[in-house]
Amino acid sequence: MSVEKRTPISVHEALKRIINENIVMDITSVKLTESLDYILAEDVVATYDIPRFNKSPYDGFALRSEDTTEASGNNRVAFKVIDHIGAGSVSNVTVGKDEAVRIMTGAAIPNGADAVVMLEQTSEHELGFTIRKPFDHLENISLKGEETKTGDVILQQGQRINAGAIAVLATYGYTEVSVYSKPSVAIIATGSELLDVADELEPGKIRNSNGPMISALAQSLGLTIATYKIQQDDLETSLETVTNALQQHDIIITTGGVSVGDFDYLPQIYQHLNANVLFNKVAMRPGSVTTVAVAQGKYLFGLSGNPSACYTGFELFVRTAVLNMTGAQAVYPQIVQATLMEDFTKPNPFTRFIRATTTFDGHQMTVAPSGFNKSGAVVAIAHSNAMIMLPGGTRGYKKGYTVDVLMTESNSREYDLTL
Repeated sequence: MSVEKRTPISVHEALKRIINENIVMDITSVKLTESLDYILAEDVVATYDIPRFNKSPYDGFALRSEDTTEASGNNRVAFKVIDHIGAGSVSNVTVGKDEAVRIMTGAAIPNGADAVVMLEQTSEHELGFTIRKPFDHLENISLKGEETKTGDVILQQGQRINAGAIAVLATYGYTEVSVYSKPSVAIIATGSELLDVADELEPGKIRNSNGPMISALAQSLGLTIATYKIQQDDLETSLETVTNALQQHDIIITTGGVSVGDFDYLPQIYQHLNANVLFNKVAMRPGSVTTVAVAQGKYLFGLSGNPSACYTGFELFVRTAVLNMTGAQAVYPQIVQATLMEDFTKPNPFTRFIRATTTFDGHQMTVAPSGFNKSGAVVAIAHSNAMIMLPGGTRGYKKGYTVDVLMTESNSREYDLTL
């Protein structure tokens, strides 16, 4: 496929081509305490039942259900307390007729007992307590193995390790976890108009915002990054920089300044590397000139130099590639639906992604554009936690329409939860 021919493909087709490369990272082992957000490289199987024994889910009294059958509001039945079990302790007594054992949440049910009376369901008695209702066999008892049984798959290969998964791994004594390695990323910001962040502004120049933004996005995925700077704007220097980066990293991301041309030498560099260009134009706005190629089993992303287009390209394509490389089960962008709170009347010949802010008021999810939304916009990105996704071929949307929304800040707390 020639990089000079820019035939647009759909966003879905672009994602499909990235995933079909099936570039997967090596498997490694990490400490449990450092495993958050890694992807499991193997199934985790229960090595014992949970619960390990019949236990009480409440503070109360363990007794024999057969001794409660005559209990009623007019006939309170009395029980004598013969022992007390704290969590982590085991009683040596066997519960007999009209006897009970004081039991704490999580403690093992003593021999002879087959039901638990919650503390608030009892009235104190001189030798123990009385009850006013009967209890069924196994009532208020958490049974051995009712959550998981020995041999059950409790965590699946490809599952992201979240706080809950860490709790499960800790329960079964895993101090080390088998996971997929995370790729390292080389970031190359190009363009003769770019200045470093600390530089003073000059006529016709802008500061490099894409490089730090991509670095932050990569860090949010837990990736290791390195930034490269092209000292001279020529083919030989540019090729040397990309080749060097390709030898040391799993993903190469190039992004220009603000011009449509972005990285002028990119087509020749791809040819020199014998890269397979997966696509070089996508039917979307912003970011239609995004290019993705593969060389030496590694991804090369040529993202647009426009900040919003660059951001969109990373969220759609780089993030998907990273998830696929690290063995994740769910690799496609996650979409939710929300009610549009402003008119957006601009026609969409291509699929359009609009930086947006979502709000949940306790009843419905709403979304609105987060500000100035041209492809070169920067400020709107900082105020967004999502992107509205409007399909191509539509002629605008009105307030109140239901739209698809791609969440970009999954940990956002910007919700009004007042009910």
